[in-house]
Amino acid sequence: MKDHGYHCSCCGAFHDEMPTAFISPVPACISGLSPEEFSAHVDRGSDQCVVDGKDFFILGNIEVPITGSNETLIWSVWGSLSQSNFDRACDLWRTEGRESEPPYFSWLNNQIPGYPNTINIKAMMHTRPVGDRPQIEIIEEHHPLTVDQKQGITMARAHELIHSALHDEPGA
Repeated sequence: MKDHGYHCSCCGAFHDEMPTAFISPVPACISGLSPEEFSAHVDRGSDQCVVDGKDFFILGNIEVPITGSNETLIWSVWGSLSQSNFDRACDLWRTEGRESEPPYFSWLNNQIPGYPNTINIKAMMHTRPVGDRPQIEIIEEHHPLTVDQKQGITMARAHELIHSALHDEPGA
C-alpha cells in the first residue's frame, strides 16, 4: 500500500494525490445541448462563453479553505454577468492592474457537488491579475457554500465533497 495519496473514504478508491481542483466545462444552462445546438448557439473560449448573443458567462474559481491545513478546494465554475460587465471584463482581460476593478455581480451557473442547489445563487466575481482566473465569492444568504467559503471546512467535509465530485453526486 502506498504511503501518500488519497483513499476515498466512501468507495475505497485510491488516488495518487488528494484532488483539490475541479472544473465545470460549460455553464449548466447549455450542458444538455446536442453538438449541433451547441455549434449554432454557443460561442465559447477557455474562460468566456456567450449564448445566443444574450447570455454572458465567465469561468471563475470558488475557493473553499480546508481548516487546519494549507489546502483549498477549488471549483472552476461559470458565473453569468450582465452584458456591460462582461464587455468590461473582456476589455480588461489582458490589462495589467485589472485586479483593481470593482467586483461584478454574478449568478452562479453550475451545480457544486455535495451542496444543495447552487445554480442561480448570488455571487460576486472578483477580477485578479492577468493570467489568473477571477475569484467567485458566494454571497447567497444562508447558503452552506457561502458559510463554507467564509469559515472553511474540515478535512472530513473536504473528503465528502471530493467523493461527491469524483462520483458525480450533484447535491447534499
